[in-house]
Amino acid sequence: MKPLFYFVLLTVLSHASFVGSRITVSLAAIAQGATPLTVGVLMSLYAVVPMFAAVQAGRLVDRIGAFRPIAFGGAVLVAGILAPAVSHQLPVLFVSVVFVGVAFMFQHIALNHVIGNLGDAAERPVNFSWFALGYSVSGTLGPLAAGFAIDLAGHGWAFLLLSVPAAAGTVLLLARRGVPERPAEHRAGAEKRSVGDLLRNPRLLPVFLFSGLLASGWDMYTFVIPIYGSQIGLSASTIGVVMSSFALATFAVRLVMPSLVRRLSPWAVICTALAIAGSAYALFPLARHAPLLGALSFLLGLGLGSAQPMIMSALYAASPPGRQGEAVGVRTTMINTSTAIMPLAFGALGTALGVAPILWAMAAALLSGGWLADRRRRAGS
Repeated sequence: MKPLFYFVLLTVLSHASFVGSRITVSLAAIAQGATPLTVGVLMSLYAVVPMFAAVQAGRLVDRIGAFRPIAFGGAVLVAGILAPAVSHQLPVLFVSVVFVGVAFMFQHIALNHVIGNLGDAAERPVNFSWFALGYSVSGTLGPLAAGFAIDLAGHGWAFLLLSVPAAAGTVLLLARRGVPERPAEHRAGAEKRSVGDLLRNPRLLPVFLFSGLLASGWDMYTFVIPIYGSQIGLSASTIGVVMSSFALATFAVRLVMPSLVRRLSPWAVICTALAIAGSAYALFPLARHAPLLGALSFLLGLGLGSAQPMIMSALYAASPPGRQGEAVGVRTTMINTSTAIMPLAFGALGTALGVAPILWAMAAALLSGGWLADRRRRAGS
């Protein structure tokens, strides 16, 4: 198997376990009578520790390479998912989500590092496109496996089943052992430096900002659309179908990205993605029926789904030698901060102002970001 597809396979296996555990933890907590606040705290705990530890994890990957962080992450991921299989009482779930979140953070940063090291700079956008497609596949398979396992066998067996992909990935990694690394001279810059150096880097800062903006757009969708759908009278199953169109779009666009990126620069794709996503958000408050809402969700999925591989390619290209893992860690910190904080902010603003102003504010931010990205593209950055 080619190295690229081998590491995409490892990503699919670990991410399927991770996203499946999120669904199963939520439903197991609800089955025990947990309040929405308790479930919200559980979900935020997946991101809280990674929010503070991702930069150090990235530095570790830069210093020792990717193999041990991937293997460590795989082992801890399996243990974290297996614990609720033995007992899925709330205290165990709280411990489990912390371990699972930290374990997947290590694997996410290290696997991004590996993908960035495969091939030369011209191949990097294509490689990250395949990598993103793997996330789309596992993002679909994990929740499906969790849902069917819970219905057929219960929560405990679902956790047991979800530990299998992560365990299989860890076994495959240990059997192969070979992980591409940067030459020693490229790791010479991995000595401890301030994160401020990266944030002041004129090539990296825009990538971080656009990455945070796109992450906010993603988080807003998963939080606001169920609320908006309920307000316009859609049933739970209809809302589920509407939101599945978003997932379908991310898969579809990432399927064609490997061929598309051979013709377009990363910044051309990023500015187009921001414009598409902003346009979708601007139209959401005007959609009062499920078919139009589903079509706009599909449009939004095309925009947000196409941007991620280009962001990673631009991030890796702009990172100083020996600090690529640290740069991925900074980005991961930003994403986890968004995941932990944005739902609370959206909820407070939505209560005070209603849903429509929030959707239009996000549209304005994304469209403005698209204009700025286009300026960078024209400047040849």
